[in-house]
Amino acid sequence: MKTVGIFEAKTHFSALIDAVGRGETIVVTKKGQPVARLVPMGKRQPRKFGVARKLFDSGEIAVASDFDAPLPPDMLKKLHGE
Repeated sequence: MKTVGIFEAKTHFSALIDAVGRGETIVVTKKGQPVARLVPMGKRQPRKFGVARKLFDSGEIAVASDFDAPLPPDMLKKLHGE
């Protein structure tokens, strides 16, 4: 793990990003104290669309038919701190 000061990080940011892209981890310090860590993103899994369909089909998740109806007055008061 490489450690660099904040001035060096600002000056050589592009090179540091290249190093992180190669798998290195870099700690950025300010006045000798660590303040940030640059780490590789790693492999991201592609998102699977439609994963909640099973929950809707099984009835585990349901949307009320009146989900967009106005809230009752007592609940509105609570939301507004009254």
